[in-house]
Amino acid sequence: MTVGDIILLSIAIVFLGGCIVSWLIHIIALVYAKVKLHRAAPAVCPEDLQGISVIKPLVGVDSNLYYNLETFFKMTYPKFELLFSVQDEQDPAIMIVQKLIERYPKVDAKLFIGIQYAGPNGKVNNMMKAYQASRYHLVNISDSSIQAPPDNLYDMVGHMTADTGVVLQMPFCCDRKGFAGIYEKVFFGTMQARNMLSAVATGINCSTGMSSLIRKEIVETAGGLDTFAKYLAEDFFLAHEAVLQGYKVKLSNKLAMQNSGMYSVDQFHRRLVRWSQLRVATVPTLIFLEPLSECLLQGLVMSLCFQYVFGLSAMAFFLLHMLLWFLSDYTLLTSCQNGPLPFTKFDFLCAWLLRECTTFYLTLKSHMTSVIVWRHRKYRLKWGGTIEEI
Repeated sequence: MTVGDIILLSIAIVFLGGCIVSWLIHIIALVYAKVKLHRAAPAVCPEDLQGISVIKPLVGVDSNLYYNLETFFKMTYPKFELLFSVQDEQDPAIMIVQKLIERYPKVDAKLFIGIQYAGPNGKVNNMMKAYQASRYHLVNISDSSIQAPPDNLYDMVGHMTADTGVVLQMPFCCDRKGFAGIYEKVFFGTMQARNMLSAVATGINCSTGMSSLIRKEIVETAGGLDTFAKYLAEDFFLAHEAVLQGYKVKLSNKLAMQNSGMYSVDQFHRRLVRWSQLRVATVPTLIFLEPLSECLLQGLVMSLCFQYVFGLSAMAFFLLHMLLWFLSDYTLLTSCQNGPLPFTKFDFLCAWLLRECTTFYLTLKSHMTSVIVWRHRKYRLKWGGTIEEI
């Protein structure tokens, strides 16, 4: 065997080892989804129920905003406050919040208008007044598109044990009409769920800011909320700070159910590009690891390695790889849905194929620029996750 053969064999074995790791991630996610999601909230004594400040930063209105916000007024938790923050006094979201406050006078709810500049992150600037006015030691940061069940806070605070600093809710989607709604649900119930479930199960920070509960003392020890305004992915760095301070990051049994009234395939692709840019800037090794963790590229590479090492059919390995990946994703999605899917298996196949076939292009597109467009603002993204507004 020549030196070249030894090198090629070594590379092939390394890639096959990566394939094994990838399938371990699938297995961990599938098992963790079964034992974790949609379970009853952990039992907590009434006297141990801490007060929670729920911060809802709002920008603009969509057709589902009123209904989404109303679900927070209907939560059954005994001690919480709703803090709505709007940066523009002409924003139509103000009228919706005022209507809800009038309709539910017994709920402790306040509206804050105008930003307090802390850095280039517009979301942090929008939340500053609400955060500074928060009365409780636990803060729930929740996006405007989230729909909350009545016992939402019970479940999150039940996971906030003494050694825990952050409780995350895994993002998922409500049932919505049209292919774009199916497409988003398939993404969040497969690729996103697989990565987040396996990461949390193995102690890796995979925070998302759609809905999370954090100890206020962690933020204050870090220097205050304005400390995180230099990042666009402030959610990731809030969880990272909790870990640095010796706390655990846990996953809630309940999901962060997104129910945005404005969605399309093109709009979602722009979100995927933005998220890819943020992940790579925050964790640069993902430039190489992320493409190889996707179904099609991994299948192509592994089938060639399989043929080189074992001399068996590359095509047979590739087809088996695709079939097992498809079945694994479908099973994981049904676990996240916790019931029958609101669309056919053919709809799932179409959405699944579109995601798998476009992911390499979208990832490549994300590497072609350091400029991020978010909420009608442009930012230049730097290594380490910091940003500057253009």
